[in-house]
Amino acid sequence: MWDRKKLKQVAKEKFQANYWKCVLVALLFSFIMGGASYGGYSGNYNFNNFGNRSVTETTNDKKDKDDEELFNEKDPDDAKVKAAYDSEIGKDIRDAIDDANKANEEADAIADKLKNVDKSAMVAFVVVIVIIVTIIVLIAVAIGILFDAFLINPLEIGCAKFFYKNLNEPANVSNVTCGFDYGYKNNVKIMLWRDVYTFLWSLLLIIPGIVKGYEYKMIPYLLADNPEMTKEEAFAESKRMMDGQKWRAFVLDLSFIGWDLLSVLFTMGLLSIFFVAPYKRSAQAALYDALRYGQPTPNNQEIA
Repeated sequence: MWDRKKLKQVAKEKFQANYWKCVLVALLFSFIMGGASYGGYSGNYNFNNFGNRSVTETTNDKKDKDDEELFNEKDPDDAKVKAAYDSEIGKDIRDAIDDANKANEEADAIADKLKNVDKSAMVAFVVVIVIIVTIIVLIAVAIGILFDAFLINPLEIGCAKFFYKNLNEPANVSNVTCGFDYGYKNNVKIMLWRDVYTFLWSLLLIIPGIVKGYEYKMIPYLLADNPEMTKEEAFAESKRMMDGQKWRAFVLDLSFIGWDLLSVLFTMGLLSIFFVAPYKRSAQAALYDALRYGQPTPNNQEIA
């Protein structure tokens, strides 16, 4: 029976012994999976505001002068009101009112045009739009599935091999290509079936999908360990290894939540890149070793 604290201790020691390579591999996989996100401040508001104001002041100079003359005729003695009227805020308010009026006029014009459109033509137009959008969505989904099946999944196997091998000796970054080098078609097929089964179980409810996800958790490591393993063997062995271990594996994943929160709230994700992500992957590899060979540390066991 494996111990979570000891397993995490071994995982941390092994990944820190080969630190930069582990960081690079974890970052590469996270980047391709879309796990890395970058953000920054955008000054579009000020820039656009400046541009809009310049255009407005250029095109509406004559209108402002006419308004000012009209205002002076009505109330030439109210200097405070005149100053407010001529201020930047006053101009912005007048511009906003003008924009709102123009938008309202355009909306009314569009509504009038729609009233004159034949209902059957409108229905046909809506149907065509729905069909086009559906086709675009299906194409995007198909591209995503193919990208995941032929690139992401073999890369996941390669990362599994790298971190598992790193438990025994400093692994090389070139190990991440093993999913493409050995049994590529078999890897694509088995990992695709894993995704399909997980998705179908998730359609029932979220919980069955999560349970099955943990049941298939060891498949990438099994394929890294034995690329010639058949689909039936991979699923059966992963199920056997995770039998009675799903909750403990879930708790292992949950134990990293403090690190995740610390990374997001205080380091803008940098801590995840340089520590948490490789630490997690090393722990998953140690879990595979513990379940496969009954110990959290390798004992001269070479990966295939």
